Amino acid sequence: MAAVLILHLHSSFNLGGQESRTVRLINHFGDQAEHTILSAVPDAFGAADAIDRRIKFNLPKDSAPSLAGMPGMGRYRKLAAYMKRFHLVLSYNWGAMDGVMARTLLGQAMGLPPLIHHEDGFNHDEIDRLKLRRNWFRTIALQRAHSLVVPSKTLEKIARTVWHQPLDKICRFPNGIDTDHYNRRPQRGSFPGFQKRDGEIVVGTIAGLRAVKNLPRLVRAVAAAGPNIKLAIAGEGPEREAILAEAERLGVANRVMMPGFLKDPARYIRLFDIFALSSDSEQYPISLVEAMTSAIPAVSTDVGDVRNMVAKENRPYIVPRDDEAALAQAIAVLAQDTILRHSVGEANRFIACSQYDEATMFARYRQLYGSAMKRADFARQA
Repeated sequence: MAAVLILHLHSSFNLGGQESRTVRLINHFGDQAEHTILSAVPDAFGAADAIDRRIKFNLPKDSAPSLAGMPGMGRYRKLAAYMKRFHLVLSYNWGAMDGVMARTLLGQAMGLPPLIHHEDGFNHDEIDRLKLRRNWFRTIALQRAHSLVVPSKTLEKIARTVWHQPLDKICRFPNGIDTDHYNRRPQRGSFPGFQKRDGEIVVGTIAGLRAVKNLPRLVRAVAAAGPNIKLAIAGEGPEREAILAEAERLGVANRVMMPGFLKDPARYIRLFDIFALSSDSEQYPISLVEAMTSAIPAVSTDVGDVRNMVAKENRPYIVPRDDEAALAQAIAVLAQDTILRHSVGEANRFIACSQYDEATMFARYRQLYGSAMKRADFARQA
């Protein structure tokens, strides 16, 4: 079949959970699709490094209309005119919402391709309360979107009750991964600077170093959990210095390992004895699925769908978001009991392999995208 032309509108295309899923879908589609990727944040295209080099994709940057700026019909006409060359438009999160609005206002008049919007969560400024103006804007902009894709029950409820989207437009697709790929031993040298002595326990996480992840909270919890516990953080971002400063303040800098962004977590994630999330907001974190698939017990703040994602054996270690003492205690309990860590980890792996495999996720997205384009050939599983 002829390749379909897909336009991706991103808030940012630096590698995170949502971008990782998008890259895996792009790679899965292979030569059946060609991709053009825009980012509302200039030069935020780090995730493109993970796209298979055999895939045809384009990062037009300054040669494409900007996703950022004040709302206005002039900008919307430019965005709409750019969309006309594609078969399908895929938009992601709040930063791409101007593209969604352009499609809603001008789609029928200009004969634009269908648009499917994806919402994966919120930034730090909407942790405790969603912004009324953004809710209003989303409600209007999403009126003529073909579908709205969300990964979690929490976001599904928000889409239905706050953004007033009809239930038949909302598609809840849990994130999935290649579970077989994570059934492997750690690769030597895959986590630069990793050190673990006898008797030490490593708490690990994989996250963009952003304020919403609240990693200084995790530093404090690890410091309080015991002197034999170390912290490994794989990721890069603007909060790096704040995290290191907190470790220095608490006198645990020598127990914190931060090598930066690392590709392919399957190469190193089993170096972690305990996986941890300290976020103020999550929805359906793919890093948690990666840890579960790797048979690792998880400690986390009770945000998004985390409690429902893990095995029931793991739920006692999902704690209230603002209870740092409980977070530290959960880490300490697991750190002290090898048998407990193993049993909880194995329960997590069973759930992940039976419910979160990426083959199911790929089939769902293929069917949705193919249906939107009226391309049954694309909808069929490759």
